[in-house]
Order: sequence, then C-alpha cells, then structure tokens
Amino acid sequence: MSQVLNEVLAANDAYAAEFGKKSKLAMPPARGFAILTCMDARLDPAKYAGLAEGDAHVIRNAGGRASDDAIRSLAISYKLLGTREWFVIHHTNCGMEFFTNEVIRGLLANSLETADLTPDGFKDTGAGAGSHAGEFIEWLTIRDQAASVLADVERIKSHPLVPAGIPIYGYIYDVATGKLIEVPAATKAGAAG
Repeated sequence: MSQVLNEVLAANDAYAAEFGKKSKLAMPPARGFAILTCMDARLDPAKYAGLAEGDAHVIRNAGGRASDDAIRSLAISYKLLGTREWFVIHHTNCGMEFFTNEVIRGLLANSLETADLTPDGFKDTGAGAGSHAGEFIEWLTIRDQAASVLADVERIKSHPLVPAGIPIYGYIYDVATGKLIEVPAATKAGAAG
C-alpha cells in the first residue's frame, strides 16, 4: 500500500473510534444552507464558515463554478433536504485563473501526465499518448474573480430548477488572510425574489 493510503486509513480508524453520537445526525443539514466552493486544498469551509458535521452542504469543484453538476446538487439540497440559503465562494490565487480552455485542451492532447506550472504558464512535461476528449469540455476557467462569482450567482439564480425565494450570496475567500470578501453585485443579483 502507498504511504498516503496507509495514512488515510489510520486517520479513519482514529476518527471512527471517536465517532459516537455522529451516527445520529439527520440527513438534512441542521443550519439549512449550502456552499458552492472550490476544491482547492487551502480552503476549509468547515473552518472559514464555522461548520460542524451535519451543519451544511458543501459542494466543491474546480473553481467553485456553477456547472450543471453543481446546480444538480443545489437543486437536490433544496428540494429534498431543505436548504434555504446558498453561498457561492470563489477564492484568490485560484488555479483556474492560470489557464484557458485552449491551454488545457492542448496539454491533454499532448499527454495525460501532470503538467508543470512555470513562470510562463503550464508546460507539458509528459511523454506518451494524450487525448482530444478535452475538446468537448467547457473548463469554466476564470479571468476575473468578482466577475466569475457574479456570473455563477446569476446562472444559478436564473436556472429553471431554482426557486426565486432562495437567496444566493457571492463571496471571494482571500487565501492570504482567510477572510470572506463579499461581491456586492453578486449578492444583489442573488437576492430572494
């Protein structure tokens, strides 16, 4: 087994040994809200939003973008599990700012190995076959954090499966300070109707 696998399984053994009353947590989130945020390892929504297990739904993907799958999760969160408020939280220094659709498509076409981030952008260092399947994916890269938060809030708010009464708040998490910074235009666009 790999070292990472061993570490994860050992941590899980310790966690499960102290699990106790957590087995009684209800399926609906106790605080009735959901967060859509980035998968970046520097973000810990439990800490920056003061969450305990069972409090809220946290939906994560690359960039924290309002993809079809994120909206699917939010619709389930509301319709079946009763969330009544949502947050869209992007962050500073996001990896999605460092490439375009064309760059990722080219890198994948050249090789499926991990690329290196250099001062001049991502460079393919891998050997072997790539794939052109990336040509058919919208990668939802980011040019401007505030604009992307606004676009995602607007996309969610206008989706036919999202009730008008759900407020959606737009924020940017600052990775240098840990602060949540409101994007006022996004929160205004996400106001309950």
